[in-house]
Amino acid sequence: MKRLENKIAIITGGASGIGKATAEKFVQEGAKVIIWDLNEQRGNEVAKELGAKFAKVNTSNYQDIEKAAKAVNDEFGRIDILINNAGITRDSSVKKMTVEQWQQVIDVNLSGVFYCSKIISEYMVVNGWGRIVNASSVVGLYGNFGQANYVATKAGLIGMTKTFAREFGKKGITVNAIAPGFISTEMVAAMPEEVLAGMKAKVPIGRLGDPKEIANAYCFLASDEASYINGHTLSVDGGMTV
Repeated sequence: MKRLENKIAIITGGASGIGKATAEKFVQEGAKVIIWDLNEQRGNEVAKELGAKFAKVNTSNYQDIEKAAKAVNDEFGRIDILINNAGITRDSSVKKMTVEQWQQVIDVNLSGVFYCSKIISEYMVVNGWGRIVNASSVVGLYGNFGQANYVATKAGLIGMTKTFAREFGKKGITVNAIAPGFISTEMVAAMPEEVLAGMKAKVPIGRLGDPKEIANAYCFLASDEASYINGHTLSVDGGMTV
């Protein structure tokens, strides 16, 4: 039997990068996947390619999420898994960072996760079972120059994950997070070679991670195999945080 057989899974930011790899993995493991993303063209293409479904959803908009979550529940009768993968960066030093850059990242990376989890957990409670997995980052554990906004959200997600785990655990819902290291997404692969070399040098195993390796972590934490793991942040970083 596949690990996510017939589970109803929503993956935010699922149109590209780690989100797409996760959608692919979940479909392979038997889940019925709904991709939420703002990139409508790419989202529809990925959904068609994988045999998933797509909805254009702005996860920083509470009403947008309410409407989209209701549509999923109306169609399938439940929501089992939420992967809070959507995130953005607006990098700048604190001195140069604008209020808009700060707020944009907070709205998507932190408030968006709260909104999605608050709304979708209510559907999970009805069925007495659920898995929520949040995307933190290794920079949320040790900080990073020029990313005060991003780091604040990723560190905040670790605390939010622990709180959700305490509140939802008794209702049959586990909540965990992953903290990816340097992952070879399309955006990262486009960086100058000397930058990539510097990134690899910081990783004890000497390479960047593959999006599929993050997808594997998401899949494990969303499965029954992780039924007694709750409130944990799993670093998937090649040993960067050792």
